[in-house]
Amino acid sequence: MVVKGEKVLTKLTESFKELANCVNSPKPRLEVGQFVSACRDMVPFIVYLGMVLKFAAMEFSAKVDALVEGSKPIDTLEDLIDRDIEHKCAKVSCSNSRNLVRVKRSIDMLKIVFEQILNQRGNSLIGPVSRAYEQVFAPYHGWAIRTAAYTAINFVPTMAQVLKKCNENEASARIQMQNYVIASSSVLQYIENLFHSRESGEEVLELV
Repeated sequence: MVVKGEKVLTKLTESFKELANCVNSPKPRLEVGQFVSACRDMVPFIVYLGMVLKFAAMEFSAKVDALVEGSKPIDTLEDLIDRDIEHKCAKVSCSNSRNLVRVKRSIDMLKIVFEQILNQRGNSLIGPVSRAYEQVFAPYHGWAIRTAAYTAINFVPTMAQVLKKCNENEASARIQMQNYVIASSSVLQYIENLFHSRESGEEVLELV
């Protein structure tokens, strides 16, 4: 739940900076609970991108919640993946590992959206969101879903409208976006390394 006047983008960035500190430490470790909490801080911003992305926000939230329920009593993302591999269920559609990959893609998409915004001037978010979707999700979607997604993207709010809801001005938002890009890059790389270092892990990363 968003508190009135809360700086959603700043809160999101601070959460991911904490995750980055964990994975960049001498003994990298990422607890499921902390990871899930940071991901939940993403939801309000996704919703602010417009009603057309409300379904995406709901699906993302469902995958995050599934990680919580399915991981009990596991402490870390590393243990979560190892348990799936041990039980030979990492490739199963609703496994913790598959849900983690799907959540990872949403984190990556938001990172690319921010990178695109930082590299342009202007008020439109159609280009940044479209390019991020094209890079992250489009390769895993069929023609019908891609067509619907690109149509919906044409109705995303302007940058000014989103910043107003986030209680940020352009200068402060650009700082927070840059901080998120840096922090999320470390988190994404850590998760990818967990999969790459395990048997069949790379296959799981490529599944829908």
